[in-house]
Amino acid sequence: MPQFIPCLNTSTIRPAPLKDKIDLAAECGYKAIELWNDDLKAYVDKGGALKDIRKRLDDHGLSVPDIIALRGWIWSEGEEHRKALDDAKWRMEQAAAVGAPRIVATPSPGPVNVPKGAERYHELLELGKRFGVKPALKFLGFIEGLNNVKDCWAIASRSKHPDATVILDSFHMFRGGSATTDLKAIPGDKVCVFHINDAPSTPPREQQKDADRVYPGDGILDLPAMLNVLAAQGYKGPVSLELFNPAYWQQAPRQVVKTGFEKMMRFIR
Repeated sequence: MPQFIPCLNTSTIRPAPLKDKIDLAAECGYKAIELWNDDLKAYVDKGGALKDIRKRLDDHGLSVPDIIALRGWIWSEGEEHRKALDDAKWRMEQAAAVGAPRIVATPSPGPVNVPKGAERYHELLELGKRFGVKPALKFLGFIEGLNNVKDCWAIASRSKHPDATVILDSFHMFRGGSATTDLKAIPGDKVCVFHINDAPSTPPREQQKDADRVYPGDGILDLPAMLNVLAAQGYKGPVSLELFNPAYWQQAPRQVVKTGFEKMMRFIR
């Protein structure tokens, strides 16, 4: 069975306070945690300091593989694009402040254009150099502009940038129609994080949304096949539990984090 780094994406317990998310991740056995810019901004807006968040992470021994997320940068034009890059700057500053080496770059709706996407991704990676943070490209299964593994890797590789990496996600692979074999094109050192989750049998694939995600093993996805390919490609990094299920948000955060850890670890140790 492949061995990876167990990670918690804090969307899994979105309503919980930021400090609780960090404490619970460590308490339940995770070794890494993915934080969101919106949570960090809300913390600072209430008078908190990011240096205190970084100390809390360090005290727990939690690494932060990335922060989430950059938006609006890929297909925008003119003033809209300039604003997206300005928005990216403060988000990258937050990532650097809490010790995250990468930040997730998500797509926007629009017709996919691999050459343009590669150019824009290269531009974003160059911007990241100013902050010591490397954007990692993610596809979203329900976004027309970039919804599958093949296009995501095509853009990342065509960017011709040494810092290019991709974020992979089992739900988005399913939702966008990617095949597990598509992962064989991606070297392990070009994968930033693998988001693990599962999908139910209903509603139909094309109708599923983030809120439909369930714990690993509670759905229909062949997660072992995906993880075995990643391992064969040489990937040894974080496998991060990422759920957006409102039913889980209504439960006690500690129970959700603990249950998610136990279910995820059946696949990665």
